[in-house]
Amino acid sequence: MNTPLRFEPYLRPMVWGGRQLGAILGKSLPTESSYGESWEISDHSSHASVVSAGPYKGQTLRQLMECHSAALLGEAAAHYPRFPWLVKLLDAWDWLSVQVHPSDADVARLWPGEGGKTEAWFVLAAAPGSRIYAGLLPGVEEKDLREALRKGAVGACLHQFAPRPGDCIFLPAGTVHAVGGGVLMAEVQQTSDATFRLFDWNRRDAHGRMRQLHLEEALACIDWKRGPICPIRTEKYHGDAASSAAFRQRLVQCPYFTLEYLHFHEPFSLDGGVLQVLVVLHGRGRLESSTDEQLLVSGDTLLLPAALQPLTCHPQGGLGLLLATLPRNE
Repeated sequence: MNTPLRFEPYLRPMVWGGRQLGAILGKSLPTESSYGESWEISDHSSHASVVSAGPYKGQTLRQLMECHSAALLGEAAAHYPRFPWLVKLLDAWDWLSVQVHPSDADVARLWPGEGGKTEAWFVLAAAPGSRIYAGLLPGVEEKDLREALRKGAVGACLHQFAPRPGDCIFLPAGTVHAVGGGVLMAEVQQTSDATFRLFDWNRRDAHGRMRQLHLEEALACIDWKRGPICPIRTEKYHGDAASSAAFRQRLVQCPYFTLEYLHFHEPFSLDGGVLQVLVVLHGRGRLESSTDEQLLVSGDTLLLPAALQPLTCHPQGGLGLLLATLPRNE
């Protein structure tokens, strides 16, 4: 485990997806379908990511966790029988359902065998008219939401805003949320695929069928004390036109992950000794380890095992990165 790990993206057609994963992030979309998700790093039971290059090429993340968990996770290995994060790129060209993810406690009774799902989004692109719904408006109670569901007017109960590139949205489990209208995002979440749909915008497929809703389960795991979720604005996010000054901003700190935005024009170091995941948001560069050197371009996602020695990153012009780190107090 002395090299950064890359994996084959797992591309998922979704009713709410588009083509931005290919057009903007360079993913090779296998069909003309609308793709909503690229699972970049996954140890979920429904898909195990496959290493795409290097000495572990062809092995799955599940196999690596079974044989090298200490090298991957460091001292935290004893706490995680599965890799702790599912890392995705999302193209919400149409509207995701209004949904809720369960907490660790709720999932044990509502979806045994799954995990809780706290997540964070980082907005890469947002079309005019796109929106993010995140959290209940002040004073909204269960009876209000049930009545809004009956009328098909759930949006009136939710805090909403127009996203912009550089926004980070932290969504603890139990938060009602939705997004759509042309939003391209990176997502870091707990390893879980547990989603309860409250409302799907009265959408029907080509056969006139509506997607399944999970009203009672969703209502049972909503955190009713959680009010509006506002975006965390990245202070100096300007894409490829960013200023030349080095910049590092902590965006999220929770029990499951810490997220930071990094922007550099000059070479800089990344410390080892802890699990990290790197998502390239904009720009280009090279990542130099003790054993090799890897090109970095927008849309790349790399797993940096805890066993790695410090790395040196060489930007080619401005380079913007999202860095997820496993908290050391686990």
